Amino acid sequence: MHGKAPLIDKVTLEILANHTRAAAENMAYTLYRTAHSTFVKETEDFTVQILDAAGRTTAVPLDLGATWYPGLDYGAAIAMVGDYEPGDIGFTNDPYSGYLSTHAPDLHMWKPIFHEGELLCFASGHIHNTDMGGAVPASLSRALTEVHQEGIRFKPSKLYRAGVLNTELVDVMMTNVRKPEQNLGDLKAFVGALNTGERKLREMIAKFGADTLRAGFGALLDYAEHQARDILRSIPDGEYFFADFADEDGPDGHPARLAVTLRINGDSAVLDFTGSDPQLTSSLNVPTGGNPRHTLMLVGVFYVLYTLNPGLLLNHGLTRPFTCILPEGTVVNPSFPAAVGMRSLTCARLRSLLIGAFGLAMPERMPAAPAGSSSIVNVMTHDDRTGEALIAAVNPVVGGGGGMPHGDGTNGSGADAAYLKNTPIEITEAEVPIRFRCYGLASGTGGAGRWRGGMATQMEFQVFTPNTRITARNRDRCRFQAWGILGGKAGRASEMKLNPGQPDEKLLNNIDTFTAGPGDIIRITSPGGGGRGDPLEREPARVLRDVSCAYITQEAAEIDYGVIIRDGAVDAAATQSLRESRRSNLPHPHFHFGAEREGFERIWSRDAYDELTRILAALPIHWRHFVKRRLMQAITREGSGAAEVRAAWLGLAASLPQLRSPMAAE
Repeated sequence: MHGKAPLIDKVTLEILANHTRAAAENMAYTLYRTAHSTFVKETEDFTVQILDAAGRTTAVPLDLGATWYPGLDYGAAIAMVGDYEPGDIGFTNDPYSGYLSTHAPDLHMWKPIFHEGELLCFASGHIHNTDMGGAVPASLSRALTEVHQEGIRFKPSKLYRAGVLNTELVDVMMTNVRKPEQNLGDLKAFVGALNTGERKLREMIAKFGADTLRAGFGALLDYAEHQARDILRSIPDGEYFFADFADEDGPDGHPARLAVTLRINGDSAVLDFTGSDPQLTSSLNVPTGGNPRHTLMLVGVFYVLYTLNPGLLLNHGLTRPFTCILPEGTVVNPSFPAAVGMRSLTCARLRSLLIGAFGLAMPERMPAAPAGSSSIVNVMTHDDRTGEALIAAVNPVVGGGGGMPHGDGTNGSGADAAYLKNTPIEITEAEVPIRFRCYGLASGTGGAGRWRGGMATQMEFQVFTPNTRITARNRDRCRFQAWGILGGKAGRASEMKLNPGQPDEKLLNNIDTFTAGPGDIIRITSPGGGGRGDPLEREPARVLRDVSCAYITQEAAEIDYGVIIRDGAVDAAATQSLRESRRSNLPHPHFHFGAEREGFERIWSRDAYDELTRILAALPIHWRHFVKRRLMQAITREGSGAAEVRAAWLGLAASLPQLRSPMAAE
């Protein structure tokens, strides 16, 4: 047993923060350098964390791996395993057991670290396995309807007991995945990373003492909480409502709405997601279990906080000032066995959602919307060079960042997936029988603005073997664009085509699983980021540079920015005259959503959607998505409101004698 916890002074706290982060960085480097799958060793879709004894994240790396998991709490999953002893390693990938893993490919593991018989902390993390079995290669598709289709799942249990591997359990896993050698290689690399973490933490125990380290973990969480509350105090108190949409709530479906009411009160905030759609029959649901501080619901907040204070400590303490309200049976708190594999698409929209809400609270400090879609492309095919079947992650196709308060949005890398690294095409072509035809920035895709939205990425590749199965998950923003703010324009929509420009061209857009044959070409263009500020205020010299860099065309310079370029130079007099003729004294709308969303919301206004939410909340969960779609089909007239939705509902309820609910009888 330990005595009274020592007080941690500021200098010691800073030293502990650096040491714990360094331990996490060492773990990440071990995993990065020894993993087998492209998705881990190149794309870096993994995390590592140092946890305190309760399972709360106290440190994460900044240089390697995913950056949006500092709020992770392993506590529930850790407790489900029971007692621990030295040499144990716990693991799980079940989205509905402890709500730690959020889709089946994410395998979380944690190793307890003891000192003199006392459990002091954990080394932990996750890897995204390229495949965990299930209905489709790579395990994930928006078309799947229940979690059972998304691959084999393991509840929290022990992978190692006192240093001995549970080989029977591993055999079950490897029997159910498509490329077991990749999964096993990544698993071994992951164990190596946890062992590295244990070694580094034991060095810290030897240097600082167990009591100081234990107290330091608590102090690190407290300091991160203090930093978050300090930022919240700088934001005006108030209530701010915002909504954003994924293109579809399922194949050939209606838009999927995410809504939040942000309530700022001093140094705390409530995020009320009432108004978000009912849980979907597709896999866009986000499994949270209703946890009011679930890390996936706060990831957009982490981006906001870190932008406002780059010195922020990234750990679980950041979640404490926030409380999420997550109505049961909705897309942000689905009930088992709802499919959840494509929750990453919804999380991208949640980031845009929260950036929009904070953009109402403090518009002078917030950017426009990032692209909100990062297509992760997997190819399953045969390699005629070796005669073997293979499955590989080809590359992420990430969109642009939103225009910032003092600069253009980042090109080909936005807030949605900036941590995902490109795989050099030479590596991919050496390992996978495909040929890249282009991979670069897509001209004209960033939203116009005083600060331009970041450019989209375009990738085009050709396949050479029959029955090549393509999985392009997270496809979205083909309809609803990344919005602009304060006069800035929405970014260009995304697009995916099979055999572009050929007689058999096919527009695929959000179809995320399909089969290609010898010679077929796949082209994917991600969304552009939204613009920020009036495009007529952008300096003509910047517009000229955009034209010179092929970010925009000369015609777009005139149409979108009012800049006339002749013979490679700005015609200053003609530009001034054109801009003056276009300027208006009318205020700009706060957001520019693009034609598709603006047209949709002329039919489904906030008033109409509030009534829809009220109706659906009173229904049994398994009825809600069905009723939502039927009412969407019934309400098609611009200017509709709550009365029209109510009337359509009463008519629908009268035609459904099977439905019994209090509202159906009204």
